Amino acid sequence: MNKGIIEQLTRLSTRLEELDRLLSSEKIASNLDNLRNLSRERAEITPVVDLYRCYHQTEGDIAAAKEISLDPQMRDYAETEIEEGKQKLIDLETALLKQLLPKDPNDERNIFLEIRAGTGGDESALFAGDLFRMYTRFAERQGWQVEIVSQNPSEMGGYKEIIARILGRGAYSRLKFESGAHRVQRVPVTETQGRVHTSTCTVAVIPEADELAQVTLNPAELRIDTFRASGAGGQHINKTDSAVRITHLPTGIVVECQEGRSQHKNKAQALSILAARIQDKQMQAQQAEQAATRKSLVGTGERSERIRTYNFPQGRVTDHRINLTLYKMDQIMDGDLEELCAALVAEHQAAQLAAITDN
Repeated sequence: MNKGIIEQLTRLSTRLEELDRLLSSEKIASNLDNLRNLSRERAEITPVVDLYRCYHQTEGDIAAAKEISLDPQMRDYAETEIEEGKQKLIDLETALLKQLLPKDPNDERNIFLEIRAGTGGDESALFAGDLFRMYTRFAERQGWQVEIVSQNPSEMGGYKEIIARILGRGAYSRLKFESGAHRVQRVPVTETQGRVHTSTCTVAVIPEADELAQVTLNPAELRIDTFRASGAGGQHINKTDSAVRITHLPTGIVVECQEGRSQHKNKAQALSILAARIQDKQMQAQQAEQAATRKSLVGTGERSERIRTYNFPQGRVTDHRINLTLYKMDQIMDGDLEELCAALVAEHQAAQLAAITDN
């Protein structure tokens, strides 16, 4: 490990000892907020310090084995211990570096999932419906909750556009690499001659903002329109102006919400989506600046980037950012995204580790 990382680990070790002294003090119970903050900090750095202590212990074991190796009768045993110790050091160093990787502050947030049909007409809309089902099934496997915020169904089935809120711990961390253009190659149900067509859909995964706290919405910069909702919902839905459309004048972002029967609830939901979209736009601006100096191995995150191809005739799914091809189409479309998500996270971590070691 380089000098900078060792210094950082040493500081964390010293800080853990300090936290233990503070938490064992009799005065700590008089300030519950301070107690919670110190306890949370201790829980965060303890795994790192434990790994670092194990790293030191392994170094000591290797040194002891080298001394034993001077004895001819113990040489074979000692050399085995040395080789095993060296491999353990490599594994521990990798684990330590991963612990030191910068944490994405949005990782634990709920998300807004937006899927829109692209090129391909009705087939694109049908595939948008398939993608929504895929993500819904994945959310169910995680025990997450899915709420449809707005939808624009296609006449042939599927969706021209659908927006859903997914509530669950770590939703953004698991799905943040899904943003981009998804391409499908298959024979559409409307195709009479059995020809394979290529269509696309775009997926956007946006972390939910904290109770609008991170984005200030000035009422003077909002145009709010109400109108009668369309679609299923019985007699009520056509009798009241419960649907809400909000336009953010400075950015031109427009949000519609009409799923709820209450205008108040639709307005609150639309404001929440608007805040998330504004925050996402700010994040993209920051990421664009960083992209000039380094490019993540998992792609730029631009919405227009083709990130994945679903080839139904060959039963394969290919993620172009990491050159990963899986021949398990049925399982993936049924929500089995674990292997894909894990591979994308691993590649992202590898890029971060490379940046740390280079510096």
